[in-house]
Amino acid sequence: MSRRKGGRSQSRFDHRPEEELVTAVEAAALLGVKRATLYTYVSRGLVRCVPEPGTKENRYVRSDLERLKTRHDARAGHAAVASGALRWGEPVIDSSVSQVGAEGLAYRGHSAVALAMEGRSLEAVAELLWTGRLPEQDPRWASEEPPFPPSELARLLPRDTPPVAALSALVPLLAARDAVRFAAPPEQEKARARRLLRQLAAWVCVAHAPGRVARALRAGTVAESLALAWDTKVKRAPELLNRALVLCADHELNVSTFTARVTASSGADLYACLCAALGALSGPRHGGACDRVEALLTEVGKPERAAAVVYERLRRGEAVPGFGHQLYPEGDPRSPPIIEAAREVRPESPRVKVARAVQEAGHPSPSVDLGLVMLADALGLPTGAAATIFAVGRAAGWVAHILEQREQGHLLRPRARYVQSPR
Repeated sequence: MSRRKGGRSQSRFDHRPEEELVTAVEAAALLGVKRATLYTYVSRGLVRCVPEPGTKENRYVRSDLERLKTRHDARAGHAAVASGALRWGEPVIDSSVSQVGAEGLAYRGHSAVALAMEGRSLEAVAELLWTGRLPEQDPRWASEEPPFPPSELARLLPRDTPPVAALSALVPLLAARDAVRFAAPPEQEKARARRLLRQLAAWVCVAHAPGRVARALRAGTVAESLALAWDTKVKRAPELLNRALVLCADHELNVSTFTARVTASSGADLYACLCAALGALSGPRHGGACDRVEALLTEVGKPERAAAVVYERLRRGEAVPGFGHQLYPEGDPRSPPIIEAAREVRPESPRVKVARAVQEAGHPSPSVDLGLVMLADALGLPTGAAATIFAVGRAAGWVAHILEQREQGHLLRPRARYVQSPR
């Protein structure tokens, strides 16, 4: 008996010396079948067997057994496996952009915390994420000009529009003015991405202070653009904002990044991918978590009320936002550097004090969302600034994943398992 493999005839008794062999009992157990079924697989050429010298027994090639089991599992249980993978399960996409592990968060093999604490700029980290190479010196991206008067967009937005919502309105307008955005080569896309990140940082103030946009676009770095746009008076603001931006730059397949990759797989342009990511980010269970933390600290009001408010939330079965992360059972490594920055610059800030009191109420370690809210308050930034820092920093990672998805070239199109709805 023989079967075709790689264009040649292969006997069921052929095997390479290095291939591992197992007994019939072990083979049947590995497949989860009876021995009679195992012999059927052998007769059909699906599993090779090798006579054991001096006995009447055969040995079976483990690699054949594992290949057959994988095929059967894919047919019988693929839907369940895939469904579980999409719910904080096993990895579903190959990526070399970032890694979350026991050692923390790494960008292309470089510790995110180390990059932030060394003072590497968001621009340098973005180039690392996009190219795989960390520049020796922090690059200087060209300054920009507003593509249209900021006052025109300001007239369309309520004055209290959250900054992230303002950016969601801005990006489609930038897209409409870029006629060569489709099917752009990678180097052109990187240049476009540099301009986009500069624009995102400078336009965060457009709803209430459109006059600052042009000045912010002329700043030297993305972090300086944010500081100018929000008109913070803290001298260290650009340095500390940059630290937060770097720590937010990427985080594997989070909701917004996965959304950007799915959109990129359809062939959509860079602006469309960022629009999709911003939409996903706005949800209260993702980037909107910062807004929930802001609401919690407002509810607490004073440090002495922290324990009571937390107790009541837990008693009612409500979540306490800003604490714990499923990927970091030992604590979110991004949080301490940001919380430390907030305490350094303005320890007397009311919200910093309230946040510290909430921390002391006995919760899991704080997430990056709590740190961002503390830092935004310490720097005197407006409501919604924490989520915006997250968005501007994460845009660097979105671009990296968009570029990587295009290189991989396949459409991300999972299947649904039909189930009849209850009547």
